[in-house]
Amino acid sequence: MSALKRTDPDEVYNLAAQSFVGASFDEAIATGEISGLGVTRVLDSIRLINPKIKFYQASTSEMYGNAPQPQSELTPFEPASPYAAAKLYAHWVTNNYREGYGLFACSGILFNHESPIRGIEFVTKKITDGVARIKMGYSKELVLGNLDSKRDWGFAGDYVEAMWMMLQQKTPDDYVIATGESHSIREFCEEAFSLEGMDYTKYVRSDKMFHRPVDVNYLLGDPSKAEKVLGWKAKTPFRELVKLMVEADVSKYQNPMTHSQQFLKHI
Repeated sequence: MSALKRTDPDEVYNLAAQSFVGASFDEAIATGEISGLGVTRVLDSIRLINPKIKFYQASTSEMYGNAPQPQSELTPFEPASPYAAAKLYAHWVTNNYREGYGLFACSGILFNHESPIRGIEFVTKKITDGVARIKMGYSKELVLGNLDSKRDWGFAGDYVEAMWMMLQQKTPDDYVIATGESHSIREFCEEAFSLEGMDYTKYVRSDKMFHRPVDVNYLLGDPSKAEKVLGWKAKTPFRELVKLMVEADVSKYQNPMTHSQQFLKHI
């Protein structure tokens, strides 16, 4: 509450969460507190201090679990992890505050969005960092989980634009933000290693230790509502995204000082 009183914002974008799916199985209670109840606390503070503040909630494609594809705003949710369950609570409570108190509150159901500053605990970054380490001779192999899991991967920069566009509309609503294409982790590996002239099959292996207790096999978003209402469409193709991340990680090991300066530009 004190932060809202001091800053008096026009818009609040809530991107805070315990956002690592794997860790949520080990830290289910903390994940619920941060990713679920934390959103309620922010919404209630807005309701009490200034209900004219526009609010954006970062929902997630993980809420769909193994629901049929493509997944749209009308697809039933089937959360398959404590993280997804906490995010689903946050998604619905955002809807409750919009309907119950008239807040301008939107949820963006974002499918996987990646960039060069993605955390190392996420599979895309593990892959691109692994490519760079193997290329530079720091590692000999990359160990991952289920290589056949498929995700709808887009560029985070494109998705931030969609977040902003949601809060510029006349009426609040929820939107799926995705590319409409899905690629397996195996495909991501193949593309990433090939960019540096390597065959991923010589370096990547799967280990059940990295499989989730309940796996989500296939996520594919239907962004047609965002395209129609917001006029938004993903601009960065899959191959360009992979190239962007691989080049950044190779540069990180080849030119650490230059990489640090480039990193600051992404913040």
